[in-house]
Amino acid sequence: MNFKKYILVPAMKKSGATTLWLLKIILPISLVVRFLGYFGVLEFLAGFLDPVFMNLGLPGSTAIIFITSVFLPLYAPLAIITSMSLTLRELTILALMCQIAHNLPVESAVQAKTGTTFWGMTTLRITMSILTGYILNVILPADMGMPLFVQSDVVVIDSIGMLLLIWIKSSLKISILITVVIFSLNLLYNLLHAFKLIPKLSKGVEPLLKFFGLSANTGFLWLIGYIVGVAYGGALMMDQLKDGRVTQEEANLLNHHLAVSHSAIEDNLLFVALGVSIWWILGVRFALAWVVVWSRRLIIRLSSRKKVNYNAYF
Repeated sequence: MNFKKYILVPAMKKSGATTLWLLKIILPISLVVRFLGYFGVLEFLAGFLDPVFMNLGLPGSTAIIFITSVFLPLYAPLAIITSMSLTLRELTILALMCQIAHNLPVESAVQAKTGTTFWGMTTLRITMSILTGYILNVILPADMGMPLFVQSDVVVIDSIGMLLLIWIKSSLKISILITVVIFSLNLLYNLLHAFKLIPKLSKGVEPLLKFFGLSANTGFLWLIGYIVGVAYGGALMMDQLKDGRVTQEEANLLNHHLAVSHSAIEDNLLFVALGVSIWWILGVRFALAWVVVWSRRLIIRLSSRKKVNYNAYF
């Protein structure tokens, strides 16, 4: 087999277009959010959430962490978390809430291209995040000790020039990272496809997919979503939708699953390193994913029956 012609070059062509598409979404949004933070809009919005967070077993001041998480990747709220005095119980609740609802402008925009709607995914993730916080506040032990992290200072941006400089530096880093990851994913997919390994991988996770209510056709995309997250996995899903390897309905159900449970390696390790139990993280997110997908399947089934009954009369 000609590696360059059938594997390398196609991966480069697809990666270029997909990377450019992702950067057009990510970079402008990240700049807007930085300005919102600089001018105090994020803090203003957080003020309205203070009463809600008090009922979630969290200090009112942690509302800013959740607001930051909604707009930005997990590294941003983590920077704030490590500058605050929190108990392990509070950190566990925050960790799950932030993992479910983070970087929504980017990730919901990506998912909107792959079988769902932007506001549908955003509403689902924020709702499930707050519901999770409420449930954890009820079931978690009252005293779980203190987290492992040591407090550190957050960099204060005191001018627009400094803000733009930090944005440019972070944009260069994320652009390089996205380029490498997208190319690696496409190259990996082409290699697996060429050697007919995708059916074997999908077969291996098929029992798990069946348990979660997902199609076996989404096995590879499910793995990608759990390894590198929604944004990168969504980019690959977009290609597979165009190629007809997955249907719109299969992508829709997978998006609902990944909305509340994805990036099981990087996202989880970030909080485990601070002292949060991996079992709480995995257990809660797996349970939520199961409930969300099977609830979605039930809604689809009931909607189909209503249409059938309506057509029977007309």
